[in-house]
Amino acid sequence: MTIPTEAPAWTDIDPSLLTIERNPVKSALPEQMLFGANFSDHMLIIKHVAGKGWQAPVIKPYGPLELSPASAVFHYAPSLFEGMKAYKQEGKTPRLFRPDENMARMSRSADRVALPPFNQEAVISLIKTLVKEDEHLIPPPPYSLYIRPTMIGTRPALGVGASDECMLYVIMCPVGPFFPKGFKPVSLLATTDAVRSWPGGTGQYKLALNYAPCFRPQEKAKSLGYDQNLWCLGDQITECGQMNLFVSYEDDEGVTHLITPPLNGLILPGITRASLLALARSHQKGEITLPGLPEKSKFVIEEREFGLSDLRAWSEKDALREAFGAGTAAVVCSVERIGLPTGSESKAVKDIHIPIGPTGLGPIATGLHARVTAIQEGSLEGPPGSNWSWEC
Repeated sequence: MTIPTEAPAWTDIDPSLLTIERNPVKSALPEQMLFGANFSDHMLIIKHVAGKGWQAPVIKPYGPLELSPASAVFHYAPSLFEGMKAYKQEGKTPRLFRPDENMARMSRSADRVALPPFNQEAVISLIKTLVKEDEHLIPPPPYSLYIRPTMIGTRPALGVGASDECMLYVIMCPVGPFFPKGFKPVSLLATTDAVRSWPGGTGQYKLALNYAPCFRPQEKAKSLGYDQNLWCLGDQITECGQMNLFVSYEDDEGVTHLITPPLNGLILPGITRASLLALARSHQKGEITLPGLPEKSKFVIEEREFGLSDLRAWSEKDALREAFGAGTAAVVCSVERIGLPTGSESKAVKDIHIPIGPTGLGPIATGLHARVTAIQEGSLEGPPGSNWSWEC
């Protein structure tokens, strides 16, 4: 008689099971560190098997992935990723910037496309090991090692449904500063005919499917002489390009406002966005001092909805003080010009111009950028009580 046995328990990611296959070739830093062009020597791969769970993690030489042509990722787009950076000062241990926030967001994204949960602390531990394995490819500040954790559904079947098999992998590349020759302000085209996100949609998740539909509108913006899109839902502003947007204006009483769209499901909850808000609020409380920011009595920080009509009104009053995007790649990026629709049938646009400082950043962006990059590189601590910079 066959005795029934219990099904094997689902297993989570276990860093103690890690195996490392070292690359026999040790690369040198490339002369040109273009974003995403040169990859480090190793990558991390963790597979999830249906009915069994996460398998033993592997660090191996960087190279192609082997996937079935029927893999779910190619047909139904269960795919998500994160963007992180490792920093290293000479003679010091490499550091990660707020990796817990990246993993929390990655977990939310995975849940949105029905990919399996994972131990966030375990993945951070494995990323630290991967970074140390390729530590020789971390350039000194202001350069860094960009880290791209990715998760894809790999179930090899065409049935429409959640993928119970997947792969979590991490690749890395040394990158230079986004603006190697000084800050370069960008121009934006307010885009209302193509919508990046909508209520109940996926705009708040870092899913691959959110990006490809933006490529054609980006091409249109560039053909009209703009660098990127200012994404809108009707009049309401959501994001700029792949960044969160901040706008500073002065009200009728002479008070400076720093505003950014709220986390209402329409925008990505950026880690850089959250960090800049925390630093600005810490300045407002008198805990830290950021050069360029007004004193707390004349400085208001707001997360609220605002629209193209607001930008137009502030511009007409000459009340706009600065605007900038925030994200992992550029950290901060000034906006100097926005093309707003005129409302005519010709779909014409009219530019509004926004002040920029002599360095290419406005005063608020300058103070925030200086502080957050110093924290990222390990030169300064975050706001009181925070734990932003993690040693590998």
